[in-house]
Order: sequence, then C-alpha cells, then structure tokens
Amino acid sequence: MRLLFVCVGNTCRSQMAEALAKEMGFEAQSAGTHPGKEIAKNAIKVIEELGFQMKGQFPKSIDSIETSKYEKIISMGCGVECPNLPISTDWGLDDPVGNDIDYYRNTRDLILQKLEKLSQTQTDA
Repeated sequence: MRLLFVCVGNTCRSQMAEALAKEMGFEAQSAGTHPGKEIAKNAIKVIEELGFQMKGQFPKSIDSIETSKYEKIISMGCGVECPNLPISTDWGLDDPVGNDIDYYRNTRDLILQKLEKLSQTQTDA
C-alpha cells in the first residue's frame, strides 16, 4: 500500500510516520502545506531509538508530490485542508514541536499503533 502523510510543517509527525511506515513495508512519503527547514532533532532521535533511520528524508511541500499515486493520504491531525487533496483519514495527533522528548516518544508510539492497525486491515483484505 502506498501512503502519503501530510501536515503543515512536515518536520515531526509526518516524518516519523514516513520512516515507520517504510520500516513496516509500506511505500510511504510525507509532505507539508508549509514545510519547515529541517526535521526536528527529537523526531530523528526517537526513530533512532528503535534502530531505524530517516536517511534521505527532508521536509517537502505537498505541491512537489504527485498525490494521485497514493492509495491513502493521511492527515496527521493539524487540520490540513487542501481543495485538491483527497484526505483519506485524519489521525488527530497533536504536534510534538516544542515539547520534551517523552512527548515525541508518545507521538511515535501512537503512530506505530495506527500503522499496525492499518497493516492488519491490509492483510485481512
């Protein structure tokens, strides 16, 4: 399944989701409506704690992505609304930016739970 994770800054939640989804065997990418300059250091750290990497990932604009090739477009919970972007679901996750490392870990773990459910529905189909 091809997944696209979208948010505003594309520096935390969507980047973590992209990395975790790839590790789980999904084809995944992330983008933002107003991308930041770099991935949040705490986002990188909590992914590395699991032994995973974010190599090659960087914040990018939704305008640079061919969205029609994705089977599911998932908003991370930041109220992303684009008239030409068919959001499949909104995961309703609070942005960890500006919070401590434990907040990032909690967000990472919530993303993992949601990806595991998505993976189960894919194998049940």
